[in-house]
Amino acid sequence: MRGMFLVLCLSLLAEAPALAQQMAHYPNDMADRVQACTPCHGVEGKGTNDAYFPRLAGKPAGYLLNQLEAFKAGRRKYPPMNYLLEYLTDDYLAQIAAYFADQHPSLPEKPPTDVSQTVLDRGHAIVTQGDLDRSIPACVSCHGSSLTGQAPGIPGLLGLRATYVSAQLGGWRYGTRTAKAPDCMQLVAARLTEDDVRAVAAYLANQPQPADPVPSAAGSWSLPFACGSQPDGEKKP
Repeated sequence: MRGMFLVLCLSLLAEAPALAQQMAHYPNDMADRVQACTPCHGVEGKGTNDAYFPRLAGKPAGYLLNQLEAFKAGRRKYPPMNYLLEYLTDDYLAQIAAYFADQHPSLPEKPPTDVSQTVLDRGHAIVTQGDLDRSIPACVSCHGSSLTGQAPGIPGLLGLRATYVSAQLGGWRYGTRTAKAPDCMQLVAARLTEDDVRAVAAYLANQPQPADPVPSAAGSWSLPFACGSQPDGEKKP
């Protein structure tokens, strides 16, 4: 199934250079414009059954734009995404980000977990309390008590499969995924052990949809340290 998604996605992406040269001919409906995203990320960006393609719907537009720019610049590496975005303008990337930020389909059903309650408890502790002895802040201190993120650049963490979350944390730990400096996620992930990553990923994937899945407004809380993706959200003196 994943192979079929990639074939379809690549066939759509092959048209990207021609589309970039004919911006005036894009359809007016943005839902039609992002058809190439659907095989991997689902209708309205709600996600699919493939664990390695993330849900896009409802994440802050600033965060989504940061990721699109990172793929375009090669800071994040995935050949189909790198190729598609190489030919799109910055303004068009902003339109794509705004579209997916405005979508709010229900979260997918939680997949069954095969981890123990001990692992889930460890994940809960890191997500909600952090680990002060190792200078690991709680996930909620940046992503919010409901884990739905904060505009403009802090993403929600719900509706993602454990395998995807684990892979992204691993990418930050080993430097294969980076963000604008100061790269706060790289600093945090570097302090996590493999067991920590597994626990956090399992806990997040096991959470239900909150009553209000919309990210909080910018400035709703201060971050525990400066973060390049959210420059206005650093901790105030």
